[in-house]
Amino acid sequence: MQFLNNKCWDGEIYRPNTFTDVRKRTLLSLFCCFFWNKFERNEFCIICILKFDERIMANVLIVDDNEDILVAAKLLLKPIATVLTENDPNKIPGLLNDGNFDVIFLDMNFTLDKTSGQEGFYWLKEILKIDPLAVVILITAYGDVETAVKGVKEGATDFVLKPWHNEKLLATYFSALKLRESRLEISRMKDRQKFLNEESSIGFCDIIGSSEPMKKVFNTIQKVSGTDANVLILGENGTGKELISRSIHKMSKRANEIFVSVDVGAISHSLFESELFGHVKGAFTDAREDRPGRFEIASGGTLFLDEIGNIPVAQQSKLLSVLQNRQVSRVGSNSFKPIDIRLICATNMQVYQMVSDNLFRQDLLYRINTIEIKIPPLRERKTDIPLLTEYFLSIYKKKYNKPEMTVNPVTISKLENYNWPGNVRELQHAIERAVIMCETDELNPHDFFFSSQTEKENFELDSYNLDDLEKTAIRKILLKYDGNVTKAAKELGITRASLYRRMEKYGI
Repeated sequence: MQFLNNKCWDGEIYRPNTFTDVRKRTLLSLFCCFFWNKFERNEFCIICILKFDERIMANVLIVDDNEDILVAAKLLLKPIATVLTENDPNKIPGLLNDGNFDVIFLDMNFTLDKTSGQEGFYWLKEILKIDPLAVVILITAYGDVETAVKGVKEGATDFVLKPWHNEKLLATYFSALKLRESRLEISRMKDRQKFLNEESSIGFCDIIGSSEPMKKVFNTIQKVSGTDANVLILGENGTGKELISRSIHKMSKRANEIFVSVDVGAISHSLFESELFGHVKGAFTDAREDRPGRFEIASGGTLFLDEIGNIPVAQQSKLLSVLQNRQVSRVGSNSFKPIDIRLICATNMQVYQMVSDNLFRQDLLYRINTIEIKIPPLRERKTDIPLLTEYFLSIYKKKYNKPEMTVNPVTISKLENYNWPGNVRELQHAIERAVIMCETDELNPHDFFFSSQTEKENFELDSYNLDDLEKTAIRKILLKYDGNVTKAAKELGITRASLYRRMEKYGI
């Protein structure tokens, strides 16, 4: 039974947890113990073991003009795959249209072109035209590594040299199979994202507003959307930074590609690289399989990094390197994968002050803010409050089956006199709550509950020094939550570590 604990068994080729039937597991254990000793731990034993679980069977196409090669490869792969062989490359288009192949083995040289590999390159391109997600392993008999490498650059996954070692061919096959699974998963995510974009309500990505400050924002969005320039969106919590980023994406040439949103502030420091750049199996304790990062998933589309000001300085350099080189390396891997993304970042923090305080890299800021969009808080565009109120009311009176509900003009005046520290998000929630609690068909002032202190606040301060303002805000929030740093940091929109640094700075 020692074999059951072998790395090859548990980690690389077979995972015992795929079997749910106890009797089947027991039979398999006895079988593998016998054959492991019987065949002196060769690849045939592994193949026989794998045959027990039909769920791992994949569809494989082998194209080669040498019948001996076809027979040998089929015998090797048949126990673990459904294998179709073909000696005529001209039949490839028809085979691909009729079936779905997980891995394709393609000879580089056929009868009419015995040494140059040009015929192999031609059919490689044809395969990728039909199935852009195809995983193709090239076969060459001449040990021409240079030609094989060129083939990989042209889109092939890997190559094997004839005559091959069975262990090498099997290892290449399993790696290719994993790649196929990853590509299909990414494709499914892109399709789902496209569907969500088509089915989303108009308010999800469209921003409501006709005030002068918002007209400036719309004008900037119009200019920047048609480019691939990096965008930095600045604004308080609740102003609609993600809605702005989605609008830019929908108006861009990448609109039909995936939009990936990442709340950087919610990612722990230990998982930062894994989440953004991906990891390979075994890179750390919980890395049980290869996993692409957000950069890899977003390739071809738009990547939105929210709350980018929360990234620790030590990890900012890694992010800068990826943005400069436009390639990522998964955690635990030495290889690099090119990425093609439109980057949009957002923060509610005073990022320029953070640069002065050495809390944010200046070179990273220059990299992400090719275009800068400042979203005004709701208190600076109060003329938009009636429009926003009518819009949110139209949503919630339908949602809660109150089609006749209207808004009293006096109510609008009350909403305009409130300073909305939570901005548009707070207004939205306030209207939803009022619609639920209202007992008539008209929203009146008493249906909204605001503290009199907040309503009367006029923002007259003794000092407008930014440090004084920040110090006062931190003291008020800490007092509000009885010294609870976690809750205070959450309301301030910063991390606990950032709050502690500021408390130390101001002697709080």
